[in-house]
Amino acid sequence: MMANTNRVLLRFAIFLLLAGAGLNAKLAADEPGRPNILFAIADDWGAHAGAYDTPWVRTPTFDRLAQEGLLFRNAYTPMAKCATSRAILLTGRHLWQLKAAGNHMSYFPLEFKTWPEVLREHGWHTGITGKDWGPGIAVDATGNKRNLCGVPINRHQLEPPTNGISRHDYAANFRDFLNEAPANQPWCFWYSSLEPHRGFEFQSGVNKNGRQLADIDRVPTYWPDTETVRHDMLDYALEVEYADRQLHFMLEELEQRGLSENTIVIFTSDHGMPFPRAKGFAYRDSNHVPLAIRWPRGITRPGRVIDDFVDFTDVAPTLLELAGIDRQAAGMQPITGRSWKPIFDSEQAGQIVADRDHVLLGKERTDVGRPQTVGYPIRGLIRGNFLLLINFEPDRWPAGNPETGYLDTDGSPTKTEILRLGRQDRANPFWQLNFGKRPQYELFDLASDRDCVKNIAESPQHQERLQLMTTFLMERLKSQVDPRVLGHGHEFDAYSPTQGQNYYEDYLEGRVPKAGWVNPDDYEPPSWR
Repeated sequence: MMANTNRVLLRFAIFLLLAGAGLNAKLAADEPGRPNILFAIADDWGAHAGAYDTPWVRTPTFDRLAQEGLLFRNAYTPMAKCATSRAILLTGRHLWQLKAAGNHMSYFPLEFKTWPEVLREHGWHTGITGKDWGPGIAVDATGNKRNLCGVPINRHQLEPPTNGISRHDYAANFRDFLNEAPANQPWCFWYSSLEPHRGFEFQSGVNKNGRQLADIDRVPTYWPDTETVRHDMLDYALEVEYADRQLHFMLEELEQRGLSENTIVIFTSDHGMPFPRAKGFAYRDSNHVPLAIRWPRGITRPGRVIDDFVDFTDVAPTLLELAGIDRQAAGMQPITGRSWKPIFDSEQAGQIVADRDHVLLGKERTDVGRPQTVGYPIRGLIRGNFLLLINFEPDRWPAGNPETGYLDTDGSPTKTEILRLGRQDRANPFWQLNFGKRPQYELFDLASDRDCVKNIAESPQHQERLQLMTTFLMERLKSQVDPRVLGHGHEFDAYSPTQGQNYYEDYLEGRVPKAGWVNPDDYEPPSWR
């Protein structure tokens, strides 16, 4: 009898042990663990997508992420040029806190660590296809190139649909990355399409994408509404759609491998479209970017539309918090941005965090071509429905000097068309809006003037708002130790660019040819004013 009792007790103990083991296995399977990260960033894509009600751009992948995750309506880069925008995104610090990296075509300071570097140090398998940080030079203490965004994987190429699209097979490179990723190790992949960066194949939007010029519901009021401009916009749309489609293939790969649940997918762009008065400026269309985020295991109530103002300084603190990494212990410089986790955890749509009601903007040197290679310094604030810009050197040409081709604006059919109109009539409003000099203060009501063409800074009824916004902006810049507002703005002009130093003087003396990223006809004679 005692033996039978012992056998029953033993079986019961084994049952409990096995049940406990099964429960632990289930809990382990249900634990989110350290998330994977697929960070997708397009080059020069403004906030144009189906999810933003843009009828002439089809972005089913971006729209899907918005439906299955979060769509941000007020997402901004603080600076609308590639290298600086990406430096801000990678470090969580504003351009005025990044020394040389606050400029375009810069030497990336060794003291600033990026979140992909930190993830790699903490066990993440990292990789990148396409464009990383740049243009510029980033090396470590031994002079070797730093992989600021991940280890490059660009071995696969394809035949692109137009002559303006890169040969990188982004999706195939991502597949190789996943094949090489160690088991049971989190990973972070940086997909950065070179599209829709210039140049485009002219009229490809109509000839190869089946569009009509009438598909465009509105041309921004700072450009002339001509066939040339509409073709240029549709050519841009074709490349946006190409970048979107490549991410679609990557999402399919995640699903086939059962990796979707615990992979954070972020889809955005570094700044506005590569057109006059957008890329390289500081207006709404310059800095407003698309942003959709999906993370099935970490976002409460997907499908929400978020009205909080967010910017690229927030990316580093968000991803490092979700990865469970203490950024200070990891050796990062202090971060200015704030994590989006409260937005992820909320069940609400609209405005989630009450004090996320503004973003700071700025600009220093975003290209060469001015005397002594100086920049065009701007600081700005979007708060609610108003945009304030302070131009610190209003006597300089905002788009670059006429005699060196307005190098701060990429060459394009739209640019050349506007310059042609300006030669015919110096009072032409499109020339003035895109290439003319600016006053010190600009203030725009975004609710009634989304294109920022009506400056109300001198309007009597807006003087109180102008003063309040200026004070608010200056207080924050001083607290962030901005050299520009503390009387040391010359520091930014003193940082040497990685190429094009003294281009203005060399070109006028006949020592260098015209720059390759603008059309030859964009150069004005030195006497033209």
